[in-house]
Amino acid sequence: MENEFPPEPNSAKKGRAMIALDDDNDDEVLSPTDLSELLAEGTKEAHDRAENCQFVKDFLRGRIKRELFKRGTAALYFVYSAIEEEIEKNKDHHHIAPIYFPVELHRREALAQDLEYFYGEDWENQISLSAGTKPYVDRIHEVGEKDPVLLVAHSYTRYMGDLSGGQILKKVAQRALKLPSTGEGLNFYQFEGIHSHKGFKQLYRSRMNELELDAETKDRIVEESNQAFGFNMMVFTELEELGKTIKEEVQDAGFGHSHAEMMEGGDINKCPYYAAKMAVSGNPTHACQLAMTLLRHLPCQVVLAAWMAALAGFTAWYFM
Repeated sequence: MENEFPPEPNSAKKGRAMIALDDDNDDEVLSPTDLSELLAEGTKEAHDRAENCQFVKDFLRGRIKRELFKRGTAALYFVYSAIEEEIEKNKDHHHIAPIYFPVELHRREALAQDLEYFYGEDWENQISLSAGTKPYVDRIHEVGEKDPVLLVAHSYTRYMGDLSGGQILKKVAQRALKLPSTGEGLNFYQFEGIHSHKGFKQLYRSRMNELELDAETKDRIVEESNQAFGFNMMVFTELEELGKTIKEEVQDAGFGHSHAEMMEGGDINKCPYYAAKMAVSGNPTHACQLAMTLLRHLPCQVVLAAWMAALAGFTAWYFM
């Protein structure tokens, strides 16, 4: 049975299992000097920049190519492998132990499952650390070795984002890429060890706010979190540039698909919903366009053929 709140951080349990910082405080009573408040305020601009980069905006609109999603999943695998490797090394550090939740948070195993789904059993030989992701991974290893307290910034920025905005990205990806409703390919977004996201975020923030940190160290953690956003944007930029070289997959854009998919390319005149609306209004041009739009989609062709057969049968019966 899942626990609403995780065990104490010094538990001997081992873990199993795109960017948006957790913005809400879930009715907590917080001080302006609490680390979570300093992070929320101090990274606001970096957060906004990351949310408004083209790759993220396209993703949220459902305009995500399968190949890019696979590459993004591979990038996250390397990032989380680094974070969790360094957290494991430093799990007894007095600044890391209170926020050590491997069972509840760790994502490496979940990402490995997703990569196997997309690439097959040989997935490890098909992915590599990209140039845009390497500085991020190198920085995580650097702070883990030389300044472990800064792992707090990387952990908070990624995991709290996954528990917040990441849940929106999951729904968008599942619909846009037509992934199975059973969750294959989306294990990264499934936190099986957490029953209440809200309750866990409250606990995580409270543990983080209780860390014994001076003002200078808190400032360094905020700055490191801003760097983490910058590294994430480097990954997004790399994926965006890569997307320009990848041909869009040909998909059966029947009426069961999302409106965002229908609008791929941004031409409203190619949208069957818009054409239908104009046809109903009496516009003959759009009536013709609706017919042509429908004929381009296989499901509509089948329905139209059946309708024509029924009409022919009715006509033959009527004139008998």
